[in-house]
Amino acid sequence: MNQIPNSLAARDIAHVLHPYTNLVRHEQAGPLVITHGKGIHVYDDQGRAYIEGMAGLWCAGLGFDEPELVEAAIKQMRKLPFYHTFGHKSAEPVIELAEKLKSLAPVPISKVFFVNSGSEANDTQIKFIRYYNNALGRTKKKTILSRQRAYHGVTIAAASLTGLPANHRAFDLPIAGIEHVDCPHYYRNALPGESEAEFTARLAANLDAFIERAGPDSVAAFFAEPVMGAGGVIVPPEGYFPAIQAVLRKHDVLAIADEVICGFGRTGSVWGSQTLDFKPDAISCAKQLSSAYLPIAACLISEPIYEAIRDQSGTIGTFGHGFTYGGHPVPAAVALRTLQIYEERDIYGHVARVAPHFQRRLRKLGDHPLVGEARGVGLVGAVELVADKASRKSFDPALGVANMCAGFSQEEGLIHRALAGDALAFCPPMIITEAEIDEMFDHFERALARTQDWLVKSAA
Repeated sequence: MNQIPNSLAARDIAHVLHPYTNLVRHEQAGPLVITHGKGIHVYDDQGRAYIEGMAGLWCAGLGFDEPELVEAAIKQMRKLPFYHTFGHKSAEPVIELAEKLKSLAPVPISKVFFVNSGSEANDTQIKFIRYYNNALGRTKKKTILSRQRAYHGVTIAAASLTGLPANHRAFDLPIAGIEHVDCPHYYRNALPGESEAEFTARLAANLDAFIERAGPDSVAAFFAEPVMGAGGVIVPPEGYFPAIQAVLRKHDVLAIADEVICGFGRTGSVWGSQTLDFKPDAISCAKQLSSAYLPIAACLISEPIYEAIRDQSGTIGTFGHGFTYGGHPVPAAVALRTLQIYEERDIYGHVARVAPHFQRRLRKLGDHPLVGEARGVGLVGAVELVADKASRKSFDPALGVANMCAGFSQEEGLIHRALAGDALAFCPPMIITEAEIDEMFDHFERALARTQDWLVKSAA
C-alpha cells in the first residue's frame, strides 16, 4: 500500500503503536482508518462501508450510532463530569448501576466493584482472591486455574490467566501461581470414539486429579469464560460446567465467570453463565455493559467474598486497591442507559429470535471444503479452516490462511477477526436483522471462495 504523505494512514504509521498487530507488516500495509458508523456498519476515510461482523471487539451491542447513549454521556458530563469512589465517596449513576447489575446477576451478588476494562476486572478478581484467602488465614491457598486457549486480558496477571502463546511469548509470562488445565474443545481435544459426555467426564476427572496433586489447600480459584472468545469461540459440551463445578465444590475452589464477551445478551441469555449452566462465585463483565461507548467494567462478588474482604480491610485500615477512573460517573451513566435500552427494546428477545437464523447460516458453512468445524451459540460463532476435513489436519501456521481469508472478507465489505488455530469469528452487533445476517454471510462466502482459489494457485 502506497501511503499519501501526510494522509491519516501515513500519520498513523508514523505515530501510533497498534495492539494485536504485526508491526513490521503495518509499516507497509498501514491502517484501515474508520471515520464513522451507522447501525451495524462502519465507514472508512474513502467512504467505503463495512458490516462490522465483530461489533468492534465483541462489544458494540447497539451498533455504532445510538443517540440515546450519546445523550446519556452529555447529560452526565454537564451534571458531574468526574468524581471517584475512593474514601467513602460516590455518585448517583454509580449507585444506580450497581443496583441494576445486582438485579440482573445470574447468582446472588453482594457488591459491585467498578473498573475500566475486562483485563482490570480479572486482574482485580485475582487480588480479591488473594485478599479473601489471607483474611480467612488460608495463606497457602493461592494457585489459580485457567484453561488452555482461554482469554482473560492483557495486564500481567490477566495475561497470565490467558492461555494463548502469543500473549506469553517475550513477555516472560505466565507469572507464578497460575496454571492452565484442559480446553473443553470437543472437536480438537476428544479422543477417538469418545462421546461428548465421556469427554466432559474425562476433563472433570483431570481437573480433580490436578487439584489433588497440587493440594486442595493450595488451589484457590478457577476462571472460565462461559464461551471461550478469542481462543476460537469454543462452546463447551452440554453438562461441562456442572461437572467441573462439582469438582470445584469438592475442593472449596472459587469459580469466577469471565462474562466480558458473553455478558448482556450475546449468547441468547442475559449472561453466558445462564446459557451454559454455570453458577459462579464472582463475575467479571465489560464490553457490552456500555455497548463499548465508554470504557467501563465491573467485578460482581458474592457475600462470603465481600465479608472476608470487608473484615480484612477493617484489620488493615483500608482496602488498598482501586483505580482513578473506576466508577467514573459518565461511563456509569452510559452503561445504565445501555442496560435500560436492552430491556426497553427487548434486545435480549431480539437475539433469541434472530440467533437461530445466524446459527443456520453459520452451520451451513461447515459444508465448505475448507471448513472443519462451524460452531457457536446465540449471536457469536466461528469457523475453523482446515487443510483436510477428514483428518482435521490444520494448515501450516506460516501460511496465515485465516488472516488471508479475513483480508478477503474486508475487501468484500465485512470486518471480522482471524483467531489462533485458523478460526474466523463472527460477533455482530446485537441489533442485526436476519436480512443483515444473510448479507454478512454472503460477504463471507465470497471471501471463502477467494481463499480456496488462492490456496489452489499457491499450491500450483
